[in-house]
Amino acid sequence: MYVIAIIGQKGGTGKTTVAISLAVQAAKAGQAVMVIDVDPQANAANWKDRRAADDMVVLAAPAARLAPTLETARKSGADLSIIDTPGKNDSAAVAAARASDIVLIPCRGHLFDMETLAAARDLLHGAGNPPAFVLFNGIHPSATRIAAELKAMTAELCALPSCPVHLSHRASYGDAPDRGLAPQEIDSDKAASEIRGLYRFAIQIMKERNRHEGEQARRAQTGT
Repeated sequence: MYVIAIIGQKGGTGKTTVAISLAVQAAKAGQAVMVIDVDPQANAANWKDRRAADDMVVLAAPAARLAPTLETARKSGADLSIIDTPGKNDSAAVAAARASDIVLIPCRGHLFDMETLAAARDLLHGAGNPPAFVLFNGIHPSATRIAAELKAMTAELCALPSCPVHLSHRASYGDAPDRGLAPQEIDSDKAASEIRGLYRFAIQIMKERNRHEGEQARRAQTGT
């Protein structure tokens, strides 16, 4: 089972929207998906209550119960678990990052948001430095040059890599959750393309990590 953690040191960056978007994309790809909502606001769990499709499990759980909740997901046959964390909760973010195969850090291209990335980097060090990427969110659809500049600036600012894809400012990202939908379910063009690209990127990183760890384990066993 792969695990994706969505973390951040600030609220309002789009963590829950990213979590549900990836979950729906994974379900469409035929994966058994569990979203673990450790945010006390329970936005992801509330979204699932509004959702008509029965294509995933969304479970609200306190951060202290994250490990047994992930174990339940494994035993139930989940292919992918996505952890949605609250803003500015270091213990929840560390626990989620430590349990993950990849960490995504949604960030809007504003100075207040970007100033929190250094704290996120330090938090990741405490979690054992899992693969982590800043995901720029809410970028103007035509601002491709600005998006590239933000990604380069992030590497200099906090030494964190950015996702090669970013999410644009589109009405579907705000409207879809209110209806129990994901953005790509009401915008099958632009939003769907962005989320599909993000999903593919995350899967690629997790497969590469799994392959690398498998090779290390084989070398340890054979002494080569």
